[in-house]
Amino acid sequence: MVRGVYESAHNAAWNKRLRRVIEQATALFDGQRNWVCNTANTASLLWHAFHSLPSPSNLVNWAGFYVLDAAVANQLILGPFHGKVACQTIAFGRGVCGVAAASGETQLVPDVERFPGHIACDGDSKSEIVVPVIQDGKVVAIIDIDCAVVNGFDEEDRQYLQQLAELLAKSCDWI
Repeated sequence: MVRGVYESAHNAAWNKRLRRVIEQATALFDGQRNWVCNTANTASLLWHAFHSLPSPSNLVNWAGFYVLDAAVANQLILGPFHGKVACQTIAFGRGVCGVAAASGETQLVPDVERFPGHIACDGDSKSEIVVPVIQDGKVVAIIDIDCAVVNGFDEEDRQYLQQLAELLAKSCDWI
């Protein structure tokens, strides 16, 4: 019962925090269409939102973006982020990010060790969620968030992050 009350309070706080991230992003994007600026601010908003909550949310160890590489077809290149150094490029279809980019579908991975072909940029990552940013039917970027515990993300995270991806798609001039 105590755990249920705790989880309910945590979920309510998290939902409020994610709604606030979307509200803040909307305000920051007003009059600003540059994708670098908007993804940099969004990475910061996400990082601080996750770290303001109890576990597992505060155990997020990477939050950021990969964007479509204009120089190489079917490849992502590292964009703004918070966390440890990261892989610089990822081919479509490789790892969680590459699968999300190739399929255009959100990847919610409770345990990265069980994901075929997972790319371990940070060995501390245990779970991951990757949400494609789609503009005019084409993946232009992905939101990538890693957590240092298994089952760090859930369906509510997916829903809010997909809303954020839609906001980014319509608010930025992508490459």
